[in-house]
Amino acid sequence: MRFCGGKAIEREGNFVEPTIITGLPHDSPLVQRETFAPIVYALKFTSLDEAIGWNNEVKQGLSSSLFTTNLNNIFKWMGPKGSDCGIVNVNIPTNGAEIGGAFGGEKHTGGGRESGSDSWKQYMRRSTCTINYGKQLPLAQGIKFE
Repeated sequence: MRFCGGKAIEREGNFVEPTIITGLPHDSPLVQRETFAPIVYALKFTSLDEAIGWNNEVKQGLSSSLFTTNLNNIFKWMGPKGSDCGIVNVNIPTNGAEIGGAFGGEKHTGGGRESGSDSWKQYMRRSTCTINYGKQLPLAQGIKFE
């Protein structure tokens, strides 16, 4: 296992600097757990179907991201046999500041979207999708690292 970052930030509460972790198997308990921290697990896969399977095997389903330049991969990722998350991103990280679409997850996270006049929608699966067609990776809410 290799990682970049990961140091605790010394202040009240539990904070860690942005972290990238590689070399873990997809079924590692660490990868399977929802951390709500600035941690990304970079996993190598042999096919998009394998990556989709790994994405969908976790209990949570709040948000997911795919980085690709292949339009066919985008449509597969967003389609009915793709990511089963409530928020689906392409070429942009998951960050909790997605567009003002229906916020909520699927499976064991996010609390769903069932309230008021939209309650009938809890019986269907929909995704909020953000696609970045640019060459640069914008960070949430204008965050900049110096």
